[in-house]
Amino acid sequence: MPWSPSSACWLLSRNEYRVSELVQLIPGENPIAACPPAGPLIDQFGRIHDNLRISVTDHCNIRCFYCMPEEPTNFIPPARQLTFDQIIRFVNVAKGLGIRKLRLTGGEPLLRADLPKLVERLCQASFSEVALTTNGVLLERFAQPLFDAGLRRLNIHVDTLDRERFRYITRRDDLDRVLAGIDKAVEVGFRSVKLNAVAIRDLNEPDIVPLARFARERNFEIRYIEFMPLDSQHLWSRGKVLLADEMLGMLESAFGPLIPVPDADPRAPASEYRFADNGARVGIIASVSRPFCLNCNRLRLTSDGKIRYCLFARQETDAASLLVNSDDAELEAAIRSTVWRKWAGHQINSASFAAPQRPMYSIGG
Repeated sequence: MPWSPSSACWLLSRNEYRVSELVQLIPGENPIAACPPAGPLIDQFGRIHDNLRISVTDHCNIRCFYCMPEEPTNFIPPARQLTFDQIIRFVNVAKGLGIRKLRLTGGEPLLRADLPKLVERLCQASFSEVALTTNGVLLERFAQPLFDAGLRRLNIHVDTLDRERFRYITRRDDLDRVLAGIDKAVEVGFRSVKLNAVAIRDLNEPDIVPLARFARERNFEIRYIEFMPLDSQHLWSRGKVLLADEMLGMLESAFGPLIPVPDADPRAPASEYRFADNGARVGIIASVSRPFCLNCNRLRLTSDGKIRYCLFARQETDAASLLVNSDDAELEAAIRSTVWRKWAGHQINSASFAAPQRPMYSIGG
């Protein structure tokens, strides 16, 4: 069955995708040659992409051991970062292809000079969602300017509420600043706040329940992320992964039953639940034990202008040069072809898995 808008809509409406079904979309054809020149932003497995994550910098003001070395030396110089005008041009082209959700990431995006100005331009561009992920260290200073710029959605990364563990994980003593930033975000009016925590065995199991309690008290959603092999120092091992089922068991032991959220977006990275006692939500991003690749609808733009179809991708497309030397039609074709080449999945659970050449902080969370 060749690609058509009706076949794409059929795929999008399903709650579950299977490779054996999706590969029938283009039987016997060269995938690259078959990239559709129009219609939804679709890959060769029928996944429609409407979610773009934009890294505005790879610089960071903390040094989480699972993300970067204590003194990284290969940060992208400001002169090689995309300008705000280039980012706006890219997202406008992407919007014409069906992108409707944007998330700004880093590194730490609040280190990018004048970031609220970019946020304001993006929020005025009529996307259905503009969000930002931050480690919270600078949030007390920037919460009001970001809110005034139109931002309403925040993801705040915090792995622990224990000062010593925070200092061990981040190599910085900034937990008080993060907590102050969270309080400031609530004070200025942010209501859609999610907390993200990487869960690592034999390190922050004691934080699973306290983080949930902290989130429940503030009507935040807490999201736990299984430890993934994205570090720059090859510290990951399967034995360090605190699995989704284990975390769910800890939470139910502390708070009672967790109920799967009905009609959840099947393409969202997190499996979502709500606590039966108060309705607060919790999400589990189980990239290792429950890969969700066949539902993925995301692509990424790095701070130096590379398009990536997956965190773990081993190839990327240079959009920076196109933004300088090419017209919108060529940029659109590059976005389409990158998405079309997307693989079935990252294969963390297979012997053929290979970590990306870039570390996490250089890709964007």
